[in-house]
Amino acid sequence: MLCQECGKRQATLHFTKIVNGEKTEFHICESCARDKGELIPGTPNGFSIHNLLSGLLEFEPTAGNPLNPKPQSVRCETCGLTYAQFSKIGRFGCSDCYKYFNERLDPMFRRIHGNTVHSGKIPKRSGGMIKDKRKIEELKRELHRRIEEENFEEAASLRDKIRELERKIAAE
Repeated sequence: MLCQECGKRQATLHFTKIVNGEKTEFHICESCARDKGELIPGTPNGFSIHNLLSGLLEFEPTAGNPLNPKPQSVRCETCGLTYAQFSKIGRFGCSDCYKYFNERLDPMFRRIHGNTVHSGKIPKRSGGMIKDKRKIEELKRELHRRIEEENFEEAASLRDKIRELERKIAAE
């Protein structure tokens, strides 16, 4: 594919930008990218995937909320790592950092992944207990619905199924 800018050289950089749901693709050569001032991965002035993700970490706290301090003021008491340092290096200093940065991590995970709880595929061989726990949660939600509907016979049946699955998990 030829460069969309000069039309002479082979396009080696392929960018996809999505702004407000509108997708735009750019196919340009390295020379035109340098001329336009684009950052090129793998070059001295390039960016890393960490720099891209660190931009997601640095979000402004809600104004006037004292429980949501600025990222620079949050510090791990165990290792001394600040949230600003974490956003630059992309790694925690110790296991306690999860506890100290928790308020900032949950919104970030929701924004990046859409949720804070993994709900993906479960391995067939080793996922039996996970499947049972998910089934219990599903049955509990259904139990609450049946109780609200005052359908107590079905609620009792669901309660028994929940107890049976809980016994099965406890025995494993």
